[in-house]
Amino acid sequence: MAKMSKWLSLAMAGALVFSLAACGGKADEGSASSGAGTGGDKAGTVKEKNVTITFQNIYPDPTDPKNKLMNKLVKQYESEHPNIKIELDSLNTDQQKLKLKTQAASKEVPDITVVNPAAQMQPFVEAKLLAPLDDMLDQNGLRGTFQDGLLDWYSFDGHTYAVPDGNNIGVVYYNKELFEKGGVKVPTTFEEMVDVVKTLKSKGIQPMAIGEKDTWTGSFLFMNMLLRTNNGPGFLKDVLDKKKTFEDPAFKEAVDAFQNLIQAGAFQEGVTSFDYNAGENLFKTGKAAMYFMGTWATGGIETSSVNGKVGVFKFPTINGKGNPDEFMLAPGSAFAISADSKHLDETKAFLNWFMLNFPKEAFEAKGAVGIGQKVDGDFKAAGYSDMAMEVLNLFKDVKGGDLAFDNTMNPGTAQAHLASIQNLFVQKKDSAEVAKEHQSAFEANNK
Repeated sequence: MAKMSKWLSLAMAGALVFSLAACGGKADEGSASSGAGTGGDKAGTVKEKNVTITFQNIYPDPTDPKNKLMNKLVKQYESEHPNIKIELDSLNTDQQKLKLKTQAASKEVPDITVVNPAAQMQPFVEAKLLAPLDDMLDQNGLRGTFQDGLLDWYSFDGHTYAVPDGNNIGVVYYNKELFEKGGVKVPTTFEEMVDVVKTLKSKGIQPMAIGEKDTWTGSFLFMNMLLRTNNGPGFLKDVLDKKKTFEDPAFKEAVDAFQNLIQAGAFQEGVTSFDYNAGENLFKTGKAAMYFMGTWATGGIETSSVNGKVGVFKFPTINGKGNPDEFMLAPGSAFAISADSKHLDETKAFLNWFMLNFPKEAFEAKGAVGIGQKVDGDFKAAGYSDMAMEVLNLFKDVKGGDLAFDNTMNPGTAQAHLASIQNLFVQKKDSAEVAKEHQSAFEANNK
């Protein structure tokens, strides 16, 4: 598996790689018409069969550019391959994770599904539920379209089992119009951020939005706070290496900071009943002033009603600790193929074609900020917004960071963490008690 140090070079490359790699050029168009996938000699066989491929994905929002490009590519592929039917199963992130667990338990993983990097996908690999994709990656130059080192997060024992759609960082989006209306400025410290929240709240403006029904969202924000209070990355690695425990002062300080933000009134009422899309839509419809999320949200915001009103800023220091140029790093969700697919060759052929064409179509749909493949194009000339250009420029500043909790810890510890952090949105708890909950869960799941 990849080492954390590899993330720096690929995050710096981020969405700013303007490469002439095979990302939707004429060579790709040729491969699309030939139907080549796992091997050119199989193209004729692939065409002769009537096949339905189930394509599970996390693009359910019709306003998201990735939803539009997915449907466009699927329709194009079906048109060029009349014998192939692509059946879409579009779910939000938490729904998809839950459904996949159920499917995995009964060994009924769909032909194409979505997995997350490192620790999250490892159990599926160890259970031999996913097909190695090395042959598919070596077909038509697909491997070379990915940013250097990115595929390592999806590789185990020398084989790659998934192809990612993104490579992102966590940022704070803010509505400039609402900031001006509230008479506040972009905070440079966390303490200023809490004051901004209080001021906006006092003026009847919803300070922040989050979709905490999907528990990873609160965790993603909390982990950015821990990145600051720990004065840099690696806290979870130190816990795994038994150099620290969750009862370390840095962890408790992060819990206190997180609760300060909640208690200041940062988030909307009934926050745990809002899923990811509903939470994000509060920001996209101008009903919240700030939104902390991975840069994959850029495309959806850019095509929403607040386009032109949104800026971005780095998560600030907490009590003078941390470096704003260290980010939550998010090598993206990724497409994997079931090892038991009844149409393995045809599925690999489709996914190969889909990913070869993904960068070009994402770029044209204004959804290419933060994708995991090299992009051939001038974002500014293509009409990307000032906000998108701001996001792209932030990638230049990345000096490292941390992965999400559930991409680092085993599933048992991660589930306890997600529940514990979600609970903080409902009731205030002593940080020592929260720390103890985490440590007990870690010890119980790492015997």
